[in-house]
Amino acid sequence: MLDNLYRVLDANINRASEGLRVLEDLSRFCYNDRLFSKRLKELRHGIRKNISNLIPNLIESRDSVNDVGFKTSMELDIDRKTSIYELSQANFKRIQEALRTIEESLKVLNELKLSKLYEGYRFEVYGIEREYFKFMIGTSKRGKLNEIMTGLYCITSEEHSKGLSNIEVVEKMIKAGIKIIQYREKKKSLLEKYNECQKIRKMTLGSDVTFIVNDNIDIAMMVKADGVHIGQDDLPIEKVRELVGDEMIIGISTHSPKQAEDAVRRGADYIGVGPLYRTYTKEDVCEPVGLEYLDYVVKNIKLPYVAIGGIKEHNMDEVLARGARCIAMVTEIVGAEDIEKKIRTVKSKFSRGDL
Repeated sequence: MLDNLYRVLDANINRASEGLRVLEDLSRFCYNDRLFSKRLKELRHGIRKNISNLIPNLIESRDSVNDVGFKTSMELDIDRKTSIYELSQANFKRIQEALRTIEESLKVLNELKLSKLYEGYRFEVYGIEREYFKFMIGTSKRGKLNEIMTGLYCITSEEHSKGLSNIEVVEKMIKAGIKIIQYREKKKSLLEKYNECQKIRKMTLGSDVTFIVNDNIDIAMMVKADGVHIGQDDLPIEKVRELVGDEMIIGISTHSPKQAEDAVRRGADYIGVGPLYRTYTKEDVCEPVGLEYLDYVVKNIKLPYVAIGGIKEHNMDEVLARGARCIAMVTEIVGAEDIEKKIRTVKSKFSRGDL
C-alpha cells in the first residue's frame, strides 16, 4: 500500500509543479510581469526540491501507462477553458488540491516535518492567488482603458444642451460612435439622477460603451456602471475602492503634478488633467492649470488620462500637439446644433497626421 501512496505523491508533485508552470508562463508571456513569474518559479522549484529524498520511491511507484485516470479524463468534457481567467483559476485550484493531497500523504508516511512544509506552501498559494487575480483584473482594466481612452471622452451637461435631455444627448453620442461617456449632473435630485443613470446604463451596455458616473458612488454601484469619477474634495480613493471593488474603474480629477503622482500611488485607474483652459461648466469659474501640466503628465504619468477643461474644436489641435490622446469636451458637444456632426468633426482631428 505504501507504494500506492508514493504513487499518489508522485502524481500530485507533478500536478502542483505543472499548474505552477502554467501560471508562471501566463505571468511571463501574457502579462510580462517579472514579479509573479519569479515568485511562481521559486515556489515550483521549492515544491520539487524539498521532496528530493523521496524521488527514487516516487519514480519507482510511477505507472503512467496503467493510470485509469487518464482514460477518465479523455472521456469527460469538464475541463474546458474559455479565457485566461478561467485557465488561471483552474490551475490555482489544481495546485491547492495537489498540495493538500501531498500534505496528507506525508503524514501517513510519518514525514510530519515535511507535511508541515507543504501545508505552508498551500497557504502561500492561497495568498498568491488573491494577489494574482487582483493583478489580473487591474491589468485587464488598464488594457481596456488604454484602448478606450483614445479620442473623445464625452460628458453630459443638461443645462448646456439647448433643451435636449441627457438621455437624448447620450443617444446621439452613442450613434456618433463615442466609446466612453460620463454622466455629470449637479442640480437634479438623487432620484432623478438614479433614473437617468439606469436608462443610460441600459443604452451603453447594449452599445459596448463605457459608462462613468461623476461623484455619485452610490448611484454608480446601484446601476452597475463601469466606473466612477471623483474630485479632489470627494471621498479618498482607498475608501471608494473598498466600496466599489477592484473591477470598477475609478477616475480622479487632478490639477498638479503632486496630485497626479498621488493618484498613481493610491490606486486610481485614470486621471483627469485640467482644467487646461478657463471653463464655466461648474458653478465656480475654474482657473486653468495650463498646458505645462499636460506636458508633465504626458512625460511622467503611466496611467491613462483625459485632458479636460475649456477644450473646444478651435483649440484642440494645441492639446493634441502636446501629446494628449484623449480629450474631454462638454459644452462643445452637448451645446452643438448638430451633436452627431460635431462629434464626427472633432473625431476626425484625432487621426490627422499634421499635428
